Amino acid sequence: MLRTVSAALAAVTALALAAPAWADTLVDNVDGITIDAEGKVKRFNGIVFDEDGKVTEVLARGDKRPQVDYRLDGEGRVMVPGMIDAHVHVMDIGFAALTLDLSQTTSLEDALAKIKAFAEANPGRPWIIGRGWNQEKWGLGRFPTAAELDAVVSDRPVWLERADNHANWANSLAMQTAGITAKTPDPAGGKIIRDAKGNPAGVFVDKAVPLVGAVVPAPRPEDRDLAFAAAQEVLLAKGVTAVADMGTKPADWTTFRRAGDEGRLQIRIMSYADSIETLELMAGPQPTAWLYDDKLRMGGIKLFLDGALGSRGASLKEPYADDHGTRGLPLLSPTQLRNLMSRAAMDDFQTAVHAIGDAANAEVLGAIEELSESYKGDRRWRIEHTQIVDPVDLSRLGQHGVIASMQPLHQTSDRLMAEVRLGPDRLDGAYPWRSVLKVGGRLAFGSDAPVEPADPWAGMAAAISRTDAKGEPFGGWFPEETVSRETALAGFTADAAYAGFAEGRFGRLIPGERADFLFVDRDPLFASPEALRETKVLQVWVGGVKVRGE
Repeated sequence: MLRTVSAALAAVTALALAAPAWADTLVDNVDGITIDAEGKVKRFNGIVFDEDGKVTEVLARGDKRPQVDYRLDGEGRVMVPGMIDAHVHVMDIGFAALTLDLSQTTSLEDALAKIKAFAEANPGRPWIIGRGWNQEKWGLGRFPTAAELDAVVSDRPVWLERADNHANWANSLAMQTAGITAKTPDPAGGKIIRDAKGNPAGVFVDKAVPLVGAVVPAPRPEDRDLAFAAAQEVLLAKGVTAVADMGTKPADWTTFRRAGDEGRLQIRIMSYADSIETLELMAGPQPTAWLYDDKLRMGGIKLFLDGALGSRGASLKEPYADDHGTRGLPLLSPTQLRNLMSRAAMDDFQTAVHAIGDAANAEVLGAIEELSESYKGDRRWRIEHTQIVDPVDLSRLGQHGVIASMQPLHQTSDRLMAEVRLGPDRLDGAYPWRSVLKVGGRLAFGSDAPVEPADPWAGMAAAISRTDAKGEPFGGWFPEETVSRETALAGFTADAAYAGFAEGRFGRLIPGERADFLFVDRDPLFASPEALRETKVLQVWVGGVKVRGE
């Protein structure tokens, strides 16, 4: 696998270095769709871009065609803007592609068989690393244990990330290597799952994850380059040309910079640092300039206020319906949250706060209301996920320019688990997409990849239907929260760019913005949810350069 990706990395480098944007190019005879400067859908059938890869004209049928250096025939195919994923973890996507993937496992037994097979196929790996397990999807009714891992791999440490990135599963040797014992205390904001005798059982939640994670060997720079190449391939295959990278670490940023310096950076990355320290180290006293022809910028910080519903880390106002002993794991105190948001705002960095539970969402909305008194102007406060909102707090999402950065596929993946965690009486305000718009809020759509697939077409299908790939539940889960096809398309293009202060640079096929576009095999504004999920990306262009397709 590494050899294949290495070859792909070399090919990508050669393509990037050999493919400058063409001068004054007309792409004609297209069935074009974009979101215009007023946020409305605009149809066109020709587009002109210059040698800098910026759109200069958008042409309707009957418009006079300009004199250009190059003319390409779109053969009547559907052209749409490049998709923008408003919430991903770029390097995690890449490492997930290179390590053990448990995301499709349907039972504990299935997972253990895959873990055993992967270990046997990779005898030289000192640790078995992977991700994607989900005990709720397995119907297990509990967390898996170290003993169950030991039964299939006991000669090497095993460290496996849960699907939601908020818990990890270790075997006994991994815990032994990290020095974890019954005397190891739970850290603030974290939890060690224990057996009846108080011994660590093998799962570590939220801020307990670093107890073992700290001893896992760090990837080498060349490993990071391979992972980044794999991530770009995953994203471009689905037509994703730009992303917001949530929680960028210093090593991630240097990997992006290295790719930019060497001409291998094809996607656009709106980077949100993982800490104030990273902001100061990588960006300095203010957001960075846009680098590499609008392909990279660090403009904000990602903060974690709570965990996830699946691991019962989401912070709730009332106890979990299926565990009355907990209301979740707040990861920051109210004072810490406000101090960090204020520190970032002082230097004009944008804040993106992870909040899933209704208590966490209420807390960050309160912080935004308070800080908006001191920090005026266009702040675009972001709430990442915004999954469970108390109905009494919904109207607050329409104030102070709050952006609800949401992931439609979370709703379809989590609905049964959400019903169990919350109970039937607390689902009003769950994944409230249309309600955000009704109160005057802004939406940006993403995937949280690799938690969910980086698939904007499946995301749009979920957004307009509230049904999963099987069409369930019939009629949609709380269908009053669906959005229109136009809103879904904007959520993955223009509105996702706006959420990252990138409007005017990319996200819409209008004069002055980058010529990032796709040819696809169907019109997303007329396709059924089922057909949308089957969308095929035929070509991908970034800044007037074809980076994928025939």
